[in-house]
Amino acid sequence: MRVLVVTNMYPQPDRPAFGVFVRDQVDSLRRLGVEADVLFVDGRRNKLNYPLAYPRLWRALAAQRYDLIHAHYIFSGLVALGQRRCPVVLTHHGPEVFMTWEAALCRLFTRFFDQVIVVSEEMRRRLGFPRAHVIPCGVDLERFRPMPPQEARRALGLPPQRRLVLWAGEHFRPEKRWDLVQAAMKVLQRRRPDVDLVLVSGQPHDRVPLYMNACDVLLLVSDAEGSPMVVKEAMACNLPVVSTPVGDVPEVIAGTEGCFLCSQEPSDIAAKLEMALDFGRRTDGRRRVGHLSLARIARRVLAVYAAALEARRPRQRTEEAQA
Repeated sequence: MRVLVVTNMYPQPDRPAFGVFVRDQVDSLRRLGVEADVLFVDGRRNKLNYPLAYPRLWRALAAQRYDLIHAHYIFSGLVALGQRRCPVVLTHHGPEVFMTWEAALCRLFTRFFDQVIVVSEEMRRRLGFPRAHVIPCGVDLERFRPMPPQEARRALGLPPQRRLVLWAGEHFRPEKRWDLVQAAMKVLQRRRPDVDLVLVSGQPHDRVPLYMNACDVLLLVSDAEGSPMVVKEAMACNLPVVSTPVGDVPEVIAGTEGCFLCSQEPSDIAAKLEMALDFGRRTDGRRRVGHLSLARIARRVLAVYAAALEARRPRQRTEEAQA
């Protein structure tokens, strides 16, 4: 099977962690025998890259025959719909399906795709599209694995005796609520002056496991998420997690000792961080996310590809007969 992946998120030299979960999925599909090419549409750099992507798509289809197109995010999906030859699978990754003006686009155009994937049950419910497949992005369990915390601290030059709260991601995005992180840390540090905040943003993805093993707890306080990779990666490293109940986080951390859901009140965030710090050891999170390995998720995505191709065949036979 040959697949063209159209995506507006993919690691770049100046943004090594940008869309790394898409790249990991592409690589895992290749390991299953899928021949996958990537058409990267850099909409973050310039919104004009979206309309300019249509002739790029047509040239790609003229140069190579593809069985299927897999688009990631709605704008890439709209580009992929600019042809009729190949079935299109769309993955919605985040809360754009129910937040901001993009939600209207998602609701309007999702029905036109051959198959649709969302990364959490909340997204399927709020999108109002019950036939969507719920398939979160997989975790690289080889890259994200437990290691001795002091060894990780030495590698990063972090203080050996301090308690460390990790926040990882793009803190400049408003929905990530960096303001709440700072406010909660002020509350916590008044009670626990031995606690420091560690911000990891824009780092090569290969360094993130070091931070997850060096720190004592991961914090996430977003307004909304799809299936946040940072939580699943923390679980794979057995790192305690404190998070707002966004996306699939409640399901991912459910029943895991040392992991806590919090509200967006700084006092509650601080209290849950203190509980995680007092837990005082690593979790058994890795065991609980084993079903989210890259290989298992790739097999589920491959099944969606097969469904898209099978559904398209009767239509193609009809069109050929009419021709």
